[in-house]
Amino acid sequence: MLVHLVESWVLSAAALWIVAQILPGLRLRDFGAAMLAVVIIAVVNATVGPVVKFFAFPFTLITLGLFLLVINAALLKLSSLFTPGFEVHGFLSALLGSVLITIFNSALRHLVFR
Repeated sequence: MLVHLVESWVLSAAALWIVAQILPGLRLRDFGAAMLAVVIIAVVNATVGPVVKFFAFPFTLITLGLFLLVINAALLKLSSLFTPGFEVHGFLSALLGSVLITIFNSALRHLVFR
């Protein structure tokens, strides 16, 4: 169980690191900053995320779920404000970053946890 948690943590940090190398609007100081950023992203998603998603439900319903992309981008940007060594420049970078992080995270998990 603990091994799976650590593996997931490292894979999420690797996905964030890859996206930061591809996307010019995301900057990471080093892999240690990516490890810290993943923890802070998880905390923000677990605490602020449900509240924002609850109040944004009407918009999410009207847009057939597409507003969740905006919420995830805002949560990524918020996480970067609390993480030293992790910067997100602009909303478009946050939007593309959140989508790419999800894609790379899923791909890495598929390769490792097959």
